[in-house]
Amino acid sequence: MSTKDFVEKDYYKVLGVPKDATEAEIKKAYRKLARENHPDANKGDAKAEERFKEISEANDILGDPKRRKEYDEARALFGNGGFRAGPGAGGTFNFDLGDLFGGAPGGGQGGAGGFGGGLGDVFGGLFNRGAGAGARTQPRRGQDIESEVTLSFTEAVDGATVPLRMSSQAPCKACSGTGDKNGTPRVCPTCVGTGQVSRGGSGSFSLTDPCVDCKGRGLIAETPCDVCKGSGRARSSRTMQVRIPAGVSDGQRIRLRGKGAPGERGGPAGDLYVVVHVDAHPVFGRKDDNLTVTVPVTYAEAALGGEVKVPTLGGPAVTLKLPAGTPNGRTMRARGKGAVRKDGTRGDLLVTIEVNVPTDLSDKAKEALEAYREATADEDPRAELFQAAKGA
Repeated sequence: MSTKDFVEKDYYKVLGVPKDATEAEIKKAYRKLARENHPDANKGDAKAEERFKEISEANDILGDPKRRKEYDEARALFGNGGFRAGPGAGGTFNFDLGDLFGGAPGGGQGGAGGFGGGLGDVFGGLFNRGAGAGARTQPRRGQDIESEVTLSFTEAVDGATVPLRMSSQAPCKACSGTGDKNGTPRVCPTCVGTGQVSRGGSGSFSLTDPCVDCKGRGLIAETPCDVCKGSGRARSSRTMQVRIPAGVSDGQRIRLRGKGAPGERGGPAGDLYVVVHVDAHPVFGRKDDNLTVTVPVTYAEAALGGEVKVPTLGGPAVTLKLPAGTPNGRTMRARGKGAVRKDGTRGDLLVTIEVNVPTDLSDKAKEALEAYREATADEDPRAELFQAAKGA
């Protein structure tokens, strides 16, 4: 790939993000596309493999603020195949970028208007990273891993330690990560152990690509390992005890730094993302940091008032004082009996009063209610309703 092709390549389009995308948006887009197109998930699919390389290349540039800035500057100047002169310079002068980057005959480095040295200063960091013959292959960060866990309602409120079985790429145990059956790989003669090769451009301009002979490892296995086929990486499964903090909610995504796949060549491990699912509770519900419960009361308790015992989650019952004339549906609050907040304090328990209407009355109860109905015969609870309806 020439420098001209590199500058004209639209990495924002590759990741499907706008040019003003934030670092978080770029990272999110890269992770999604990388998962969909990863070679492990698309065995034998050459198109997916090529797409994965493009996505990785785009993230390598846009994911680094410094390289992204240099890339944007390069695109602004040369992205359309021409140099745009400043105000009053007579418009846009189009010329072949190959003349500028490739060194047109007779032009040398100072050709194309004498931009040679200055442009090397502008784009050197973008096009000439680690391309020297003595450069060492950079450590590579391990992949991020996503997993899911299902908790009971109580575990989600109080927190829990749960076992998670995860599968990821790790150094091959059969060859100790060397890729060679005998554990003695040789240095790649093409990239001289750097894992990268420089191609295209001239002078200060060059591009670095992963070495195709060693696939970016810098080493070549004389006798490829039967397990990892010379890659030095193999699928590994492990079980980890993970602490889920108190107060998590259904659907929440928790990030555990450094708990993902191991890195390569001394690189840091990736992160582990755990998506939490919470089972429903037969009695309690949840609203943010508060728990909810519906408590039935008798008509007499609602009308005359009294004390009502209310259950709490995992603790002793609390007693609420019910005021006389409490209507159906009123919500009362038991402070400090809810879910755990981030600061360690607890939310409240919201108690909704539900007046219980009996369906099977004894003769004595019926007589009492009949007497009550006669005593309140002059009261019409629907009078205001009809008045409001007429007024409307």
